[in-house]
Formats: sequence, C-alpha cells, structure tokens
Amino acid sequence: MTVVSRPFYRALLVAGLVATIFTGGCKKKPVPAPPPPPAPAPAPAQPTVTLSADPGTVNKGDSSTLSWTSTNATQLTIAPEVGTVNAEGSTKVTPLDSTTYTITASGPGGSANATARVTVTTPAPPVEPPPAAPDLDALFLKEVRDAYFDFNKADIRSDAREALTKTAEFLRNNPGIRVTIEGHCDERGSTEYNLALGDRRAGAAKQYLVSLGISADRISTVSFGKEKPFCAQSNEACWQQNRRGHFVRAQ
Repeated sequence: MTVVSRPFYRALLVAGLVATIFTGGCKKKPVPAPPPPPAPAPAPAQPTVTLSADPGTVNKGDSSTLSWTSTNATQLTIAPEVGTVNAEGSTKVTPLDSTTYTITASGPGGSANATARVTVTTPAPPVEPPPAAPDLDALFLKEVRDAYFDFNKADIRSDAREALTKTAEFLRNNPGIRVTIEGHCDERGSTEYNLALGDRRAGAAKQYLVSLGISADRISTVSFGKEKPFCAQSNEACWQQNRRGHFVRAQ
C-alpha cells in the first residue's frame, strides 16, 4: 500500500481549489434586458372649421353676416378682404358683387377650409304706372286743323291743304275717332246760297281727307251757311274766320 506524503496531498488540495475558483470565475454573468422604448407622442389633431353666411342673398349695398367656428387651429384667415380672425366669431361683409368667402384654419395637425357664398342681386327698378291715356278731346282740339276758304269759293287752297294733312295724320293715329265737318260762310249772300256754299266747302274738305287715306265712313258733313258765325264783326278779318270747314268730334 502506497502512502501519499502529506505535502503532496496538500498540493493536490490547493490545485483543486484553484481549479474550482477558475471554473466558477469563467461563467458569464446574465445580461439584463434593455428597458422598452418610450411610447410615441400622439399626433396633433387635425383642425376643423365651419363658415356660414346669413343671409346668403342680399340686394346690392346690403350686408350679410359671416359666422364661423373651429377646433385645433392656431391661425384662421378669411378671404377675400376679411383677413385674420379669432377661432370663433362673426363679421359683417358688404360685397359689391356675388362673392365666395373661404376660411382657412391652420394648426400643428394641418389645415382645413370651409366656404360660404353671398349672392348679390340688383333690385329691379320700381315699376312706374303706365302713362295716363291722353285726353282725346284735348288732343283733338290741339291737332285737328280747320280748312279756310276764299270768298264765294270751295277750292282747297295751299294753307287748307296743310291743315287737312295735319288733320289726316291725327285721324290715322286715332282710328277710332269719327268727325263731322261743318261748312260755314260769312254773312254776305242769301241764306239759301250760303247753305249750298257751306255744303260744297264741307264736301271738298272731306274729299281731300279721303284722298289722304282716311275712310269716308269716318267723316260726315253738314252745312250751317252763315247761321253760326265765329266772328260777328263786319270786316274782312272777321269774314275770313267764318269761311271755313270746321271739324268737330262725332259722338
């Protein structure tokens, strides 16, 4: 039986202890897991905005009220003309022509738009009543001309043609009017003679009107001779007034 010396035994113990220490020291220590990353910050909210116009239609020169609300906006502007406004409010506008207003709301989350239209109308001019119908009796007296004659004649002289042309124009413009032509004479001569002369004068005036296009059935004649003088003096100026074909409006 071999006896191991004590010093050798001690050396084996020391060697085993050292091996144990080295073996334990070479084991890796566990690495702790990294902490989770922080949660991302929430995205800024998208702005919202509304815009309205009351009334939506105005007469030219009148005003409309723009009203608006918004959320998540840091800047608001209204175009045209209004400019920067608060997050909520109203303002009056007086556009000269129909206009679409646009509000733009901006913020960290972006931008948003809204519109409102104001229609401008031009009021129709006031309706004026139609002009009153002319007083035909007054117009008759103004426009209708008598035909004057020379002594003892029934010929249509130049001034009578002008007068009858004017009368014919009035009758054409007023087709519903009928006339009576009175034949008149001055005081000289017999009653019978002047009645016949007055009849010829009224007939001559009628025929001239017919030649100008006036229907004969719109014209009647009558002779008063010297019985209804216009002037009672016995001189040529007065007699000339009485030698005429005089027009009256027939009823």
